[in-house]
Amino acid sequence: MADNNNGNEERDQYFEDRAGTENARFHAVPYEGSWAVKKEGEDDPISTHDSKSEAAEEAKRQAQEAGTMAILHDEDGQIETQENYQEE
Repeated sequence: MADNNNGNEERDQYFEDRAGTENARFHAVPYEGSWAVKKEGEDDPISTHDSKSEAAEEAKRQAQEAGTMAILHDEDGQIETQENYQEE
């Protein structure tokens, strides 16, 4: 069980390090009975939407504008797909 906690701490630190940077990614996530777009490391959503598809489109738009990634989650909060808009 300690390994899992260490993994969670590493994940949390990873997101904290990206928060507020130009590398922060945009997530479409289930949120209070609807869907939201959240920027990594921020608690409050950027926007809320009635449907998953609306949230996904907004996350992609935000990510494309910022040149980062959109991470789309399923109804259980698990990562479903990722869209990469980073320049290579």
